[in-house]
Amino acid sequence: MDLEDEKDKTGEEPPKSDTPSPGPEKTEEPKPEEPLKEEGERPDAEKDAEDSPPGESAEDAEEEPVEEPPVPELTCGTIRQPIVSVLGHVDHGKTTILDTIRSTTVASREAGLITQHIGATEVPIPNILQRCKGMFAKGSKFSVPGLLFIDTPGHKAFTTLRSRGGSLADLAVLVVDVMEGLMPQTKESINILKRYKTPFVIAANKVDRISGWRAIPHSSFKKSFAQQSPRVQEELDLKIYKLIEDLGREGVSADRYDRVSDFTKTFAIVPMTAKSDEGISDLLLVLVGLAQRFLEKKIKLEIGPAKATVLEVKEEKGMGKTMDLIVFSGTLRKTDRVAIGTQSTPIITKVKAILKPKPMDEIRDPRDRFDSVECVSAAAGIAVAIKLSVQDVEGVIAGAPLRVVSDETQAEIIAELTKEMQVDIKYDDEGILVRADAIGSLEAMAFEMREMKIPIKSGGIGPISRRDVTDVGTISNPLHKVIFGFNVKVPPESEAKAKELEVKIFTSDIIYKIVENYQAWTIVRKRELDSSNRGEMTYPGMIKLLPDYVFRSKDPVIVGVRVLGGRIRPGQSLIREDGREVGRIKSIRSGEETLKEALHGQEVAVAISGPTLGRQIKVEDILYVDIPESDVKELRKVELTFDEQDTLEKFLKIKQREKSFWGM
Repeated sequence: MDLEDEKDKTGEEPPKSDTPSPGPEKTEEPKPEEPLKEEGERPDAEKDAEDSPPGESAEDAEEEPVEEPPVPELTCGTIRQPIVSVLGHVDHGKTTILDTIRSTTVASREAGLITQHIGATEVPIPNILQRCKGMFAKGSKFSVPGLLFIDTPGHKAFTTLRSRGGSLADLAVLVVDVMEGLMPQTKESINILKRYKTPFVIAANKVDRISGWRAIPHSSFKKSFAQQSPRVQEELDLKIYKLIEDLGREGVSADRYDRVSDFTKTFAIVPMTAKSDEGISDLLLVLVGLAQRFLEKKIKLEIGPAKATVLEVKEEKGMGKTMDLIVFSGTLRKTDRVAIGTQSTPIITKVKAILKPKPMDEIRDPRDRFDSVECVSAAAGIAVAIKLSVQDVEGVIAGAPLRVVSDETQAEIIAELTKEMQVDIKYDDEGILVRADAIGSLEAMAFEMREMKIPIKSGGIGPISRRDVTDVGTISNPLHKVIFGFNVKVPPESEAKAKELEVKIFTSDIIYKIVENYQAWTIVRKRELDSSNRGEMTYPGMIKLLPDYVFRSKDPVIVGVRVLGGRIRPGQSLIREDGREVGRIKSIRSGEETLKEALHGQEVAVAISGPTLGRQIKVEDILYVDIPESDVKELRKVELTFDEQDTLEKFLKIKQREKSFWGM
């Protein structure tokens, strides 16, 4: 879809379309200073130079080294960095790609090697130019000061949290393992980007997993690809073609980035491997080129008070409680008063200090101290220390909104934040109690539970309390006497109460593990409950008396039988096919072993008290377990095996000869 037609009549950028949009909306013809590509040789010689991504020149063309232009500092009043959201399936390499860009190892320290909370990484333009040296056309100039990556968790379960990231993003990177292709989480990420009308680039990661791939560390994809054997090149092409086909099924028109002629109509696929830093420069090249060519108007700094989202509340040594923020609009100053959403009423407090991490660091895991600044503008990843003497910030949680307020705007903004902090979850009359560490996590857990058809009775933020356990302990459904806790603590008194009331608690710092563990537990628990219920109810049973296996003819009759359907147990009454009661099973034996029950297909010896063989019963007779009418009604509510259901239907026909609506 060409987004040029979507422009607002006012001349402003329109909302991005629901239909997948390959790149940012067109605004106007590129300005001379934008990084346009010069003519040069390409792997596909028949393609024209203009088919290359914005800002790229042919690597094989002999050019003088690109003189990197001076890059403006990101200060109050300048164009902000484009915000780039990184999404994708778990373990496909989102955090590792950012690690390679910033040369840190955050991924190795993440819980389960999977990113759990939104983080932010600022990549200044000088670093990008250095990595992409020789890949831009001569004379390229840049007004974009760099890129700000939001590393959004890739679990399918993190829909809401990813949506928070997606809603802030100007561009997105969709990470796909080229060997695995699109996974459920990948498809969901595409839907999120479509929902928020965010243009994106596909990073086809882990090309090094192709058998025979020759690693060329720190190289562009083109250079690396050119040095692979024909067989490896062909296999990668097949993988990319398969990815293009799969994306097409999702309504996404895509191609390898160096074969794209119109970035507003076709999504760019960048083959790469973060492990050996191959193709990372190509990814940065495409992102910067798209931002410079199409987003310059959209990312102009907004004038006015700051709007921000809290990424994390944490303790900083020597500073006390601080908050990691993404300021996505306006300017935040050290002298400002701010309103912050909490679990109850928004708080009003004053900024004590604005602490900006040094470029190329990750604000959740800074290796160096911060730089103190007087003000910070939109899209700068920052850490803000809140003045604790004004009001406690314990109620502030990840995902909370922050707004700069004045006397005139305070009431309106408090009302706005109160509404925004309301948890968007639909609860059921019966279900499971859920606790999480943040609104985004709670909503994400709820989303995952909805997908798996797990009902939710209630939810909240914070540790699992003794009262939570007491409330759940009153639930009658044993499969709902459960509490989910994502990244929260379970105090000892809560654990003790849970044991006393037989309440099952599932906790983890990885959402899908909570759900998986619960699903595995329910299978076992259902079997236990089924076994218990079967012990209490009379289940269908049908036997045939075997000839040549008569051991006693009366007081009691002992005869060999085959269980034709269902099951039999000692103590059960038996009837003939004419509906007449003939006796009661006294015992069941197999060889020297006494059995509690005999199942479909088994041949056993039974002792039947009451009848005399040859009079009330004969060999080769078919006998049925006489099921009480009340149990028949309960049996309709449980899942029966095929032979149990068949036996029940035959038994009902016998009973309904005398009473048409028996058992109904």
